[in-house]
Amino acid sequence: MLSEIHQFLPCATPEQWLDDALAHPDILLIDHANCEKKAASTAMNLIYRYTDDFDLLNKMSRLAREELRHFEQVLALMKQRGIDYRHVEAARYAAGLRAAVRNNSSVGGREQLVDILVVGAFIEARSCERFAALAPRVDAQLGDFYRSLLKSESRHYKDYLTLASRYAEPQQLAERIALFRQLEGELIVAPDQQFRFHSGPLAA
Repeated sequence: MLSEIHQFLPCATPEQWLDDALAHPDILLIDHANCEKKAASTAMNLIYRYTDDFDLLNKMSRLAREELRHFEQVLALMKQRGIDYRHVEAARYAAGLRAAVRNNSSVGGREQLVDILVVGAFIEARSCERFAALAPRVDAQLGDFYRSLLKSESRHYKDYLTLASRYAEPQQLAERIALFRQLEGELIVAPDQQFRFHSGPLAA
């Protein structure tokens, strides 16, 4: 699945970001916890908003449970390492992707739903790619944990993309994926003022 994810994403994580991650281990875990919590919240929001699709409901319910379990696992690692769960501002990444999500312009808001699902696929794919890139660079405990997340993160990416294909014609979906792929690549390579799990490399 990693090869498919690498093909789906517009670019690899910059080496500078990986160096930044090793230089900010506390923020890496704190923001990872935030990402898991937000992912669970996104899934729950979809469950509440779109109640007429049993496949979506089941996939998002499972995803929310898994993301909350990951959240608990990150908290446990932070506790072991003496890292306080303090507030950090969100990265511009997710907000930057969601800025291109269409408003409801069709019956049932399906165009908006397609975009939300595509954004979810990119976020999950990028998370998976970064876990795989970080695993051999961090300590053994953290590396094992990141490797343990790859299967579920790649499945989440696939679930989002599969659901999106139910609500858009293939050409329309391809166009939305292309739009978000370009935007995602720009967000990943552009310098950031603060390190976060989904940030670009830190500005010099």
